[in-house]
Amino acid sequence: MVFESNKDAFTKEQPPHAFGIYPPSQEGIHQLIACQQTLTNKTGNTMRIKACGMTQPEQVDQLADMGMTFAGFIFYPKSPRYVFKTMTTTQIRKENNINKVGVFVNASVEEVLHMVDECRLQMVQLHGDETPKFCEKIADYVSVVKAFRLSDNDNIQWMTRPYMDMCDMFMFDTIGAGYGGTGKKFDWNILKNETIGKPFFLSGGIEPGDEEKLKEFEKEPVARALFAIDINSRFETSPGVKDMEKLRIFVRNLNG
Repeated sequence: MVFESNKDAFTKEQPPHAFGIYPPSQEGIHQLIACQQTLTNKTGNTMRIKACGMTQPEQVDQLADMGMTFAGFIFYPKSPRYVFKTMTTTQIRKENNINKVGVFVNASVEEVLHMVDECRLQMVQLHGDETPKFCEKIADYVSVVKAFRLSDNDNIQWMTRPYMDMCDMFMFDTIGAGYGGTGKKFDWNILKNETIGKPFFLSGGIEPGDEEKLKEFEKEPVARALFAIDINSRFETSPGVKDMEKLRIFVRNLNG
């Protein structure tokens, strides 16, 4: 199911896996239930997957059929996967069979909201130094995922607390030089003893062969809040060009 871009408030009382994706439209609980049926299998074990750094329209077109839930488009000009190197706003807007996530780094409120409208984005991922107040302004209009780049000794509660009421989800990635994903392996053990209190995306160098490790991580108490996993550079032949066969095998092994 693909949703409209106008945001509905998340229901904080619902546990993270009570329903499927939280829709940014005003359709209420019935759409949430329909969404759950669309995005989970009969045993409820299907992991949602976001393929980030998409730059090729013909590859975006294949994602939904292979079992992906989200396509990530990077709107950061310094990224090697900057979407406007290969796609136009019109092309992105016309992608209607996958939930579209726009990835931004220290952009202005006006720029983010303009791209949400122009490209018909369902979610915004903020991967820079955005303040809680900035996130709140964007979250008034569209669902917001705030990314945190973690090192081994970071106090996750201290980092996330100011954002708890200002955005809808978190993403946890590996710290590195510059902004955006590093492709470096993320030590999921950092999260094991945490209570996140918000649905989150798991990122950080996830690669082919990690399927069983992800299934084991899903058994951890913290994974009750695991909303989706985020994959990118380890599934590419070159920046922004995905190896579609690797993606198919990964989805099949993870959710088959």
